Amino acid sequence: MSLILILILAIIWISLAFWPARVAARKGHSFLGFFIFSLFLWPIALIAAYVVRDRAVLVVQAPPAA
Repeated sequence: MSLILILILAIIWISLAFWPARVAARKGHSFLGFFIFSLFLWPIALIAAYVVRDRAVLVVQAPPAA
């Protein structure tokens, strides 16, 4: 294989790994952890990123009763 083809495939591979990592990061999970996970097991990481619980939910307290 030519070097350019290998480089293009590597760029696509790394670019795809960002997708599950960004989804997980929006839900409050580790971007780096999901990025490394998706480099090796992309389809499973993508499913896991969409299935994990959302930790980024804001808790709003009610104002004190007057």
